[in-house]
Amino acid sequence: MTQRQQDAFAELVAAASGGLDTHGYPLRPDTSADRVSAVLVLFGAVDDTHVGSSRGLAPSDLDVVLEVRASALRAHPGEVAFPGGRRDPEDVDLVATALREAREEIALDSDAVDIAATLQDLPLAASANRVTPVLAWRTRDVTLVAVDQAETASVHRVPVRRLLDPATRFTTVLRRPVGEFRGPGWQIDDLFIWGFTALILNGLFDAAGWTIPWDVDNAVQL
Repeated sequence: MTQRQQDAFAELVAAASGGLDTHGYPLRPDTSADRVSAVLVLFGAVDDTHVGSSRGLAPSDLDVVLEVRASALRAHPGEVAFPGGRRDPEDVDLVATALREAREEIALDSDAVDIAATLQDLPLAASANRVTPVLAWRTRDVTLVAVDQAETASVHRVPVRRLLDPATRFTTVLRRPVGEFRGPGWQIDDLFIWGFTALILNGLFDAAGWTIPWDVDNAVQL
């Protein structure tokens, strides 16, 4: 990690510690019966041989790991997500949950990860699932692969500079009998990012002051 990258990630961690704005995302007021889960929000240094030399803002030197869930899964099939899942009884805490799930899903070596912060859990209304984002840094270059194609279709290191590009952004609109829900969304090559994953990314970038104004009226119906 260069000093530039270190400063950018430290800025993100400090901003996230104050909490993330969920922008009206439907959360559950009663979480007593919720399942408990964790996801690993893993940042690292961009591969300059792949994306070219980084100039401008320090966030452009970072990337974030995302996976595509297998299309045959019952829950959230084919969606873009962070590595993660439900806490197992043997997990000592939710950090252990996030690291175990990342190892099982994308072959991430826990020794290549520095945990930076455990963020406030989010009780999701749609799934009765209380999810804790674990913010972390990839300390060295590692090969990330989909361990089980029945669970994870593919793994991606997405440059933050592309997520900050207003041209990749739009508002998603989901209509349900109980009302209409709007949230952030991205199209990065073949990756359609929305829902909980987009909520976390958007909240992090907003908190850190990295967001570049984008056309929120550009809506995509789900």
